[in-house]
Amino acid sequence: MTGGLRMSAGRMSLFAAAGFLLVGGASAQAADLGGNCCADLEERIAELEATTARKGNRKVSLTVYGQVNQSVMYWDDGFESNAYVVTNDNSRTRIGFKGDAKIADGWKAGYVLELGIRTANSKRSTQNDPTGPATDIGLDIRHSYWFVDSKKYGRVSLGTTGSAAEGITEINLAATKDIAKYSDVEDSGLGMHLRLTNGALSGNTQWRRLLGVHGDQPGEGDRRPEIKYDTPEIAGFVGTVAWGTDDFWDIGLKWSGEIGAFKIAAGFAYGENTNEHSTSSSAMNFGCPIDFNTEPDAKCSQFGGSISVMHEPTGLYINAAAGELQDDLIKGAASPFAGTNADDTSSFWAVEAGIERKWIPLGKTTLFAQYYDYEGGANERSVSFGAGNPSGNIFASGIEMYGLGVVQGLDSAAMHLYAYYRHYEADLTLLNGGTTTKVDLEDLDVVMGGALIKF
Repeated sequence: MTGGLRMSAGRMSLFAAAGFLLVGGASAQAADLGGNCCADLEERIAELEATTARKGNRKVSLTVYGQVNQSVMYWDDGFESNAYVVTNDNSRTRIGFKGDAKIADGWKAGYVLELGIRTANSKRSTQNDPTGPATDIGLDIRHSYWFVDSKKYGRVSLGTTGSAAEGITEINLAATKDIAKYSDVEDSGLGMHLRLTNGALSGNTQWRRLLGVHGDQPGEGDRRPEIKYDTPEIAGFVGTVAWGTDDFWDIGLKWSGEIGAFKIAAGFAYGENTNEHSTSSSAMNFGCPIDFNTEPDAKCSQFGGSISVMHEPTGLYINAAAGELQDDLIKGAASPFAGTNADDTSSFWAVEAGIERKWIPLGKTTLFAQYYDYEGGANERSVSFGAGNPSGNIFASGIEMYGLGVVQGLDSAAMHLYAYYRHYEADLTLLNGGTTTKVDLEDLDVVMGGALIKF
C-alpha cells in the first residue's frame, strides 16, 4: 500500500470511482486490488491523461470546437468545364478555442481564438488554378480577442473579430446559412475568370471582382482589429458599435424572437471608413479603393440589413437582404474616373425561399430557391481579355444569380449533406481613354455538392 499513498489526490479519486464500479464483482477479486490490477489501472489512467486536452489553468474554461466543410465544385463557363475538390468558403473549415471565467456576480471575462483552414478555395479557384492562389489556402485568423461581459451592462471585446455589420446582410434561420449564402454569392464559384462570348478569357479579373473591389456585397461588414461594444439583450434587441483601424466605425441593431407561429431574426447596420491615404489593402473596409485614395478624409459609407422568417409548424421560410455602398473616393483626382459621370454607388438585393422539415428520421430536409441582383458603379479593377479585345477599368457592372438546392441533416453525426446549382449572368462596361465599351460575357454555371460536419 506504500505506493498507493504516494499517488496524487486526483488519481486516488479515480481509483475510488473505479472501486465503486467494481463492487458488484466477486468478493475474492475485490479483496485483491493491491496487485497487478492497480498497476494496470494506473497505466490506463496515464494513457487517458496523455490523450486528453488540458486547460491552461483551473480558473478559465477551455472549449475546443470547429467544423469541416469540403465539397466538389463543378463549373461551366460556356467554353470550358471541370470539377474541383474545394473548401466551401460559405463557411470554411475551421478550429477554435474559447472559454471564460467568473470575475464576480454577473461579470465574466473570456477569449476566442479561431483559425480558418482552406485546402482549396471555392471563391478563388480559377479555370487555370484548381486550388486558388497559395496566399488563399492554409490557415488564416478569423477571431483573436478577449472580452469582458456583464449581464446588466453588456460586453466589450478587443482584438480581431467581426464588426457591427458582420453578417448583417446574411441573417438566415435555415440550414443553408453555412452552405449556400443567398446574399453572398462570391463564395460559390465566383473565382472563375471572366470570359467573352468569343471565348477570350480575362487572365486578370475574376467574376467576384465585379462585386466592388473586394467581392463582398454592399452593406456587409468584415473582421478586423477593433474594439466593440454589444449591449445586453433587451426584449430581443442587441445593439452593437465598433471602431477600428484605419479609421472605420459602424453601428448595428439585431432582433430575434417569435410572433405567434413565426420565428423571426432581423438586423440593420450603417458604417463609414476614412482611409487617410493608406495604400494597404488590410486597412480598407467594405470596398474602398486601394489606389485612388488621394482625397484627404474622403470616405466610404454603407448600410445594409436582412430578415429571416420561418413558420415553425410547416417549416416554410423566406429570407431577404439588401445593401448599398457609396464610395466618395472613386472620382478623386488620381482616378481614371475623374471628370466622368461614373456612378459611385453600388447596391444589391437578394431573396431565398424554401421549406425545412423533418420528413425522414435522419434529420431535417431543406429545399430552397435563391435569387440575387447586384448593380455596381465604378471600381478600381482593370480588365483585360488579350490583344484585339476590349480592356479598361470597370465603369459599371451587374450580376444576376438564380439558384436552387437541397440540404439533408444527419442529426446523429452533427452533419449536413448538400447539393445546389447556381446560374450567373453578368453585365460589364469598361472605361478606356475616356471611352466606355459594353462587353458581352458568357454566363457561368456552378454546382456544389458536399458535406459540413461540426464538432
